[in-house]
Amino acid sequence: MEMAAVTRDGKNGGVPEWRVTVPEGASVTLEHEACLAARAWAWMVSCVVVLGEKVSGFAKRIWKIGADDPRRAVHGLKVGLALALVSVFYYTRPLYDGVGGAAMWAIMTVVVIFEYTVGGCVYKGFNRAAATVSAGAIALGVHWIAANAGHEFEPFIRSGSVFLLASMATFSRFIPTVKARFDYGVTIFILTYSLVAVSGYRVEALLAMAQQRVCTIGIGVFMCLSVCVLICPVWAGQELHRLTVRNMDKLAGAVEACVEDYFAEQADGKQQPPSAGADGYKCVLNSKASEDSQANLARWEPAHGRFGFRHPYEQYKNVGAAMRHCAYCVEALSGCVRSEIQAPEHVKRHLADGCTTVAARCARVLGEAASSVSAMTTSWSLEFAVADMNTAVQELQSDLRELPSKLAEESPATVIDAVQLFTVTSLLIEVSTRVEGVVDAVDTLASLAAFRSADAKPEASETETKAINPDSDEEAH
Repeated sequence: MEMAAVTRDGKNGGVPEWRVTVPEGASVTLEHEACLAARAWAWMVSCVVVLGEKVSGFAKRIWKIGADDPRRAVHGLKVGLALALVSVFYYTRPLYDGVGGAAMWAIMTVVVIFEYTVGGCVYKGFNRAAATVSAGAIALGVHWIAANAGHEFEPFIRSGSVFLLASMATFSRFIPTVKARFDYGVTIFILTYSLVAVSGYRVEALLAMAQQRVCTIGIGVFMCLSVCVLICPVWAGQELHRLTVRNMDKLAGAVEACVEDYFAEQADGKQQPPSAGADGYKCVLNSKASEDSQANLARWEPAHGRFGFRHPYEQYKNVGAAMRHCAYCVEALSGCVRSEIQAPEHVKRHLADGCTTVAARCARVLGEAASSVSAMTTSWSLEFAVADMNTAVQELQSDLRELPSKLAEESPATVIDAVQLFTVTSLLIEVSTRVEGVVDAVDTLASLAAFRSADAKPEASETETKAINPDSDEEAH
């Protein structure tokens, strides 16, 4: 048997291979150990590089979330502070002796009820406190009845009460009013009553146990509300207010951008890509769930700033509904703008000026309405803007009626080419009508919320706008 080292330049990068010749004349090729080590090392390096890229990308996404809204990072610190404060009752001997082992319930309360907004925290805190007290009182009453009924009937009374009350409470969650305002409280009621009613069969000092849990839950609720309200509070009412203003501005930009894109000159016969603000209507269409949630939570908040106890948060939902009614028409308009089949340029030019003017006037009306809501003021500028929009619409309707005769003079076939132009113009006129619906909803909001007149105190407008919406400039983009 012979053994020889052979080097091949075209294979394995010039690494030597060992060739072994056996007596029968067959040969076996053995790869050098250095080649295996090099491959293993390259695999480890590639894994480290890929892992580093993923960690770096994840860190960048986390940083962007915090940079977009620093209040999210502050919220995390607030939760940590509340838990650190409430844990003092567990670490300090005098406080621990006062509440006993039930101090852990205060920590659990902070974890489950601390929310991002003040309204959410008040909503969960009130529901948890009310549900715990009511369920504990009813459970103690049933415990007294079951204890006096005899040892044989006691399990049946307890189990029957759990079955009856749990069934009724669960069914009540299907009632819209209960679902919207007390859904969390119903869940806590079922949990608390079941625990107290069942544990009362084995626990002797049931009253003392219930009293300790109520006290510790009250401590947790108080700690949550204190930290949430006193340290960088986030009000659901203000969030709803800002959301309405932002959506109105985006809807205004979408109307004007869609019409400008439609009448923009085509390059090489191809439709230009949509402008940045043309999709603003999508934010309006997707905001219903957020508006409903924030309006529900805002009702639980105490008075703050110009948002009183009976501030008409429900009317914000009506304003949002009016904007969505308008946004659906803008969506249809956007579909025509992005259609593959377009009217010829020489046909579009007949209504280009009129349509562009109406779109600009619609955007101006929505912008004035957004400014009115943002500053919580009323002004004659909004009425003037609506009048200008209606005048522009009437002129566009007049041009639209004259369009068939103008096209017939040029060429009979161009009337068919103008079908899409008729559709776009009709949709734009419909948008102007629905914009007036948004203005009516804003006027109702101004009346219910007692917006003051901006013409009476113009110098205070900018200052109060910043007080109500301090980060509007940062979130506008």
